[in-house]
Amino acid sequence: MSLKDTLFNLLGKLNPRFLAFAEKQMKNIPGVSQKIEGEYAEIMVELEKSVKPYKNKYDSFTQIPAVGRDHTDILRDMESMRDLEESHWKDGFISGAVYHGDQEHIDFLNQVYALNSQSNPLHADVWPSANKFEAEIVAMTANMLGGEGLDVCGTLSSGGTESILLAMKTYRDRAFAEKGITKPEMIAPVTAHAAFDKASQYFNIKMIHIPVDENFRADVNAAKKAITKNTIVIIGSAPSFPHGAIDPIAELSELAREHGIGFHTDACLGGFVLPWAEKLGYPVPPFDFRLPGVTSMSADTHKYGYAAKGTSVVLYRGQELRHFQYYTSTEWPGGLYFSPTFAGSRPGALSAACWAALTAIGADGYLSATKKILETAAVIKKGVNEIPELHVLGNPLFVVAFASESVNIYKVLDYMSHKKWSLNGLHKPTCVHLCVTLRHTQPGVAERFLADLREAVEHVKAHPEEKGTMAPVYGMASTLPMRGMVSDLLKKYLDVIFKA
Repeated sequence: MSLKDTLFNLLGKLNPRFLAFAEKQMKNIPGVSQKIEGEYAEIMVELEKSVKPYKNKYDSFTQIPAVGRDHTDILRDMESMRDLEESHWKDGFISGAVYHGDQEHIDFLNQVYALNSQSNPLHADVWPSANKFEAEIVAMTANMLGGEGLDVCGTLSSGGTESILLAMKTYRDRAFAEKGITKPEMIAPVTAHAAFDKASQYFNIKMIHIPVDENFRADVNAAKKAITKNTIVIIGSAPSFPHGAIDPIAELSELAREHGIGFHTDACLGGFVLPWAEKLGYPVPPFDFRLPGVTSMSADTHKYGYAAKGTSVVLYRGQELRHFQYYTSTEWPGGLYFSPTFAGSRPGALSAACWAALTAIGADGYLSATKKILETAAVIKKGVNEIPELHVLGNPLFVVAFASESVNIYKVLDYMSHKKWSLNGLHKPTCVHLCVTLRHTQPGVAERFLADLREAVEHVKAHPEEKGTMAPVYGMASTLPMRGMVSDLLKKYLDVIFKA
């Protein structure tokens, strides 16, 4: 074992609070600080190349031009960028991100958006059409997720993260109003979406993480032991983003019900897949409002609902619970102000496009799409498991995560990127996943993916000396015990994103 590995191993065993303190002290040492900044700079150079490819190709603007540009020139540049970027997802080379992508569907949603481009749901009296669209989107989603005959209601949001934030804020406010809880806690498996940790930070809710089992499903006994008088909500994923595993929602939600606390099913990824998978006869465990302990859910319409990017649905069991989400102001000199979500003004055109997608595709369309996706995912799972150096994690339906005991999976990821594939690198454990979408159901895409994956594994085996472009970054991020340094790296990456 190298000195570096020995040091990392030792650091990894230290108390996290002590480690954070030691890291802070170490960064204050001038020589160490300069060395760290030098390492960051090298990494950022490589990252900037990938996220700023247009730097010298198109005109750049750091101030408003003195004379406005011609519309034709602007549209020409945008069309050029679109053409360059389209190749990344149109042929099915990307994990998730674009879930439908058929040109006829895109054109249809663009027409709907254009018709409603000035609509703003904040002004309900001016655009009652937006109210119609949003109310019906919520009703259709609630019906699909076991809410038929129940008092299930909700709102539209800008995406899965906002849906999750809204639900957690709702539970915090209810717990304070009804139980006087001032130090709220939430319980979530380590595989729950990072948006729950964001909610923890934003709303000062203590996060209690619980482990997962060998199939990456939440540990129910650990959840039971984690409950305290301050617990306001338990969370389960259907499925989880990293490994596509469906948590034991029935057991977890019943545990929450027995203790009189909320339970949130995060179905942002699977909300528009699992109901149809169940109808197709796939073994889908219960996860929705048919379980009496489930008190809220999130489901992304802009993923497998095939709406345009920027919409999600958050649902609640009962209007009383939903009321804790709303914001109202009665004393503002500007008049009575109220909004259902974090935003005030919202793009009604996105709500219209979402409504159009749901009603145009219909139940038969969702059934057909889900059938194609699950059949394609089965081919990919089987093909990955047939590569001796790789194995699929758990038994997912449509998010295929795979790892290796014998090759550096991040170098495999690196090689796949050179073959145009954009996959998700994960850690804890070290692995890679492909979120299967309709783009991957096109003829030959699954077969091409598996052929390229086999080639990538063979290349990494034959060239162990190659560091790769991004593999060192993934490797450092997954193994470095000092998580503050990883956080600093991510912040610097965001700085690069906003660098004009």
